[in-house]
Amino acid sequence: MSAFNCPEGWVLVEIESVLAAQSDGKFVHQGWSPQCDRESAAENEWGVLKTTAIQDGFYLDYENKRLPKDKEPKHRIEVKKGDLLITNAGPRNRCGVICYVKNTRSKLMLSGKMYRLRFPEEVICPEYIESWLRTSLIQKELDDRKTGISESGLNMTQARFLTLPIMLAPLAEQKVIADDLDTLLAKVETTKARLDRIPNILKNFRQSVLAAAVSGKLTEEWRERNNPINVTFNHINDVKQALIKSKVIKKDLDVVKSESAIGSPNDWLNLKLKSIASKITDGEHKTPKREDTGRYLLSARNVQDGYISTSNVDFVGEGEFQKLRKRCDPNKGDILISCSGSVGRVCLVDEDDKYVMVRSAALVKFMDEFIQGKYLMYYLQSPVSQKDIEESSKSTAQANLFLGPIKDLTVALPSLSEQTEIVRRVEELFAFADTIEQKTNAALERVNNLTQSILAKAFRGELTAEWRAANPDLITGDNSAEALLEKIKAERDAIKKQTKKKTQVKKAKV
Repeated sequence: MSAFNCPEGWVLVEIESVLAAQSDGKFVHQGWSPQCDRESAAENEWGVLKTTAIQDGFYLDYENKRLPKDKEPKHRIEVKKGDLLITNAGPRNRCGVICYVKNTRSKLMLSGKMYRLRFPEEVICPEYIESWLRTSLIQKELDDRKTGISESGLNMTQARFLTLPIMLAPLAEQKVIADDLDTLLAKVETTKARLDRIPNILKNFRQSVLAAAVSGKLTEEWRERNNPINVTFNHINDVKQALIKSKVIKKDLDVVKSESAIGSPNDWLNLKLKSIASKITDGEHKTPKREDTGRYLLSARNVQDGYISTSNVDFVGEGEFQKLRKRCDPNKGDILISCSGSVGRVCLVDEDDKYVMVRSAALVKFMDEFIQGKYLMYYLQSPVSQKDIEESSKSTAQANLFLGPIKDLTVALPSLSEQTEIVRRVEELFAFADTIEQKTNAALERVNNLTQSILAKAFRGELTAEWRAANPDLITGDNSAEALLEKIKAERDAIKKQTKKKTQVKKAKV
């Protein structure tokens, strides 16, 4: 414990020396883990806390499981206001989590994966102890006391926990520190909560941009100024029929008007996706032979909104790759759609001759004389198209989007010049949102570090330096930290004598 530098007048002790004896004389209570009902206990029912009731610095009493009626509750381990709880088992990040119980409903018991601590409140402020245990310095000490054979299943014994160092200030200073931290950390949490809301606001903003883009509202003024010439149904149909007749494309990719009402301008064409596609297919239906390395084999999980993710990708050998590309050949600028699990994610292919796919992803090759790739991607990502996709994938218990419904998806088609303007404006607004998101993430990182910075200042004595100078009588003599320890020791000795005397009386009666 020599690494700990106490402010003047503070003392460094092991946590065992400042604990109060509980109802049975023990300094630490560990809970009980009976087989419980899955439901939470009602207010008038007994329940057992789940470890998720204990969060870093706060307590959630609704995180519990109902005790079956055929089991008797153990009143000794009922959680009370003023208890300090700490998890003693679980994954590394969930073992050693601490919270002070400011309030709780009744009839909730500790589980076997948590300890309950109590302190003599006339000499120890439990909120002060909670804050000390949350510091990065002590979190490292706690981490060193965890044992287990895997990161997902660690535990911390009472014997190891009871040696934890505590930097003890005089009682009056403990209370000042606890009050100051309560105020400062509440401000941090308020700031963090506001920042945490921004990503969702930006998500909604991006969706609003896409909704405005595909409804024509984003370019309404531009359209009035430029009066673009829109492509006609007959022109697209003539081009398509010629390609079908010459067998360049399949006849099922004919031009069909869409009956979906999507609120686009009257001079835009509402067509089914197949109308402006030269190929719509999915990946390999049979199980390809996978390799440890090689060429990329994409599935639905690799199709993310706006990009292809290769962080968790499969591979095939060169021979298998060439065989699979005969049927499904994604190239730069083509559209990919995820068709299984989280259906409806859409992106553009970034390179030629780089990928093959399995059937959980679909490929759309489009006719670029009628539609731009980025416009089509943004259209398919828009709320109106995502709703269309969602409805089309509800035919099975697990969400799956099949080729037929993909071909029938609605696409609203403005002129190529307006598509270019739509893409420009969408990307401009998205770049603005990205900048805000980056600044938000940077601010969140600073705020997350701020809690530990404030805690560190508190336990270096910096928050109370002026208070100590103004109140020397509250930190010296009978009010000193050393005097507190003597009081605790005296109380413990008195309890031991009383216990010994009661034992002797009982023996004498026998």
